[in-house]
Amino acid sequence: MKIRRAFADLLAGQIHYAECGEQHAKPVLLLHQTPRSWDEYRDVLPLLGQRFRAIAMDTIGFGDSSKPALGQDSIEHWAQTAISLADALGIARLSVVGHHTGAAIAIEMAAAYSDRIEAAVLSAAPLVNAEFRASHAGPVRIDNAVHLSDGSHLLELWRQRQPWYPAGDIVLLDRFMVDALKAGARAVEGHGVVARYVMETRLPLIRCPVLVIAPSADPHAYPGARPLAEAIAGSRYVEIEGGMVPLPDQMPQRFAELVTDFLLT
Repeated sequence: MKIRRAFADLLAGQIHYAECGEQHAKPVLLLHQTPRSWDEYRDVLPLLGQRFRAIAMDTIGFGDSSKPALGQDSIEHWAQTAISLADALGIARLSVVGHHTGAAIAIEMAAAYSDRIEAAVLSAAPLVNAEFRASHAGPVRIDNAVHLSDGSHLLELWRQRQPWYPAGDIVLLDRFMVDALKAGARAVEGHGVVARYVMETRLPLIRCPVLVIAPSADPHAYPGARPLAEAIAGSRYVEIEGGMVPLPDQMPQRFAELVTDFLLT
């Protein structure tokens, strides 16, 4: 199935997105992790496009979307920009699917725009509570490689991510590196944005059906997945054995199946 790519001019900036599926089908917005882009869902889009209008956006500041000056990023702002994209595309109600950072954005969308969100799929969502914020109050270590004139920081960035990716899968790490370089300083700052989010006050505001996906081999998200599901009234919880940090592009078929089954029930 063909992937269509385009830009939308919003008040916040120009947003790049990719989509698959019929224009009249039920819309599903896919939100990526830091510091990825729509490319995280490259193999998921055609699968979801068989049943939905599947749209994967580059969060503002990432991928090919506009890159405003640092210092104004927040989960709330990213959620507002995502809703503005839906407005620009003429979409009144939609489902949202988020992975890692994208899951935090999806939570905020479900809480702040409950009249717009039909359902939410939270994959590898961080459980950002007071304990999480305190433990992440120092300098961000993830994706933080000091730039050096000999380019050795590129190898350091690769090595930081390698343990969380399938052994020997160079292609997925290459795709990560491209997105990280495009993100620039936001490859680090995006993690700080998540760590500052006050999530616990937002979870009780979620009214739509929610599926929490827990990749069992993701050391960052897996420990908090079940407590997160328990904090969202009526949510469903499912574990993916062997699922890692790059779950959507590691297991696109399984990921798309879970999303499709949940959104169609």
